[in-house]
Amino acid sequence: MTRKKGKAPSQRQLRVGEEVRHILAEIIARGELRDPALAGKSITVSEVRPSPDMRHATVFVTPLGGVGDVDAMVTALNHASHYLSHELGRRITMRFTPSLHFEADRVFDEAERIDSLLRRPEVARDLDGGDDGS
Repeated sequence: MTRKKGKAPSQRQLRVGEEVRHILAEIIARGELRDPALAGKSITVSEVRPSPDMRHATVFVTPLGGVGDVDAMVTALNHASHYLSHELGRRITMRFTPSLHFEADRVFDEAERIDSLLRRPEVARDLDGGDDGS
């Protein structure tokens, strides 16, 4: 999840993003979505980034435990985004209910890649300050 260059999110954006995250996680956990691609799947809503005007929100999701077809899950969630936005509007007090766009959260994949690089023998040797005579 690389943040685009620019201003940091405001306190309001962070607060709204966290509230939206909790509500969406609750809706998804209750199994209110009837899409076969989502049936029986445990989904983690890891972050919600509202736009500065609060009319749009990017929702980052990952399968719980990282197991499953994340692309099919994201496609199904984007297909259900109007329903989720409607349900969100019923549970949140805002002037506008944000339109939702779902994306796969790749932070865990990136962390795993970096961890595997750090475990490589030549990197571990360099990190330990290997005895190369210098």
